[in-house]
Amino acid sequence: MRIILAMVVLALSSLAAAACPEVSQGGTEIRYTAAEIYQAKSFDVVAGGSQNLSKCNFPGLGTRTGYVATAPDFELYYSRTGGYALEIRIISECDSVLLINTANGNWYYDDDDAGAGDAKIRLGSPSEGWYDIWIGTYNASSCDARMILESF
Repeated sequence: MRIILAMVVLALSSLAAAACPEVSQGGTEIRYTAAEIYQAKSFDVVAGGSQNLSKCNFPGLGTRTGYVATAPDFELYYSRTGGYALEIRIISECDSVLLINTANGNWYYDDDDAGAGDAKIRLGSPSEGWYDIWIGTYNASSCDARMILESF
């Protein structure tokens, strides 16, 4: 009986892990240096997804509220030159959330820092490398959105 229970718990925990964002899956690749996005660049995207973030536990971040796709929407290769801060913000037609896994493997999440239900994350000392970026929604809906990259 204990073996069966252990197998059920293991199976359920692997299903829960499979229902979370995956950094191993690819998104739309974009590459910019800090100087190139000193003048903001924007990208259209549909915010939302089927992965409920409240069922995920991110290292250093814990659980959060929102829904994103399994694969990141974007994979940004950021070349940091000149000591610029990196800001990623969302303008959307709904309550957006933003989830980022940085080049150093750190997780960041935001819900409303851009105002009007939109998300924004500013990294003061971003590392050079690949950033996985998910644009989601606070509830299980989806909506049209725009991601804006800018350095300061």
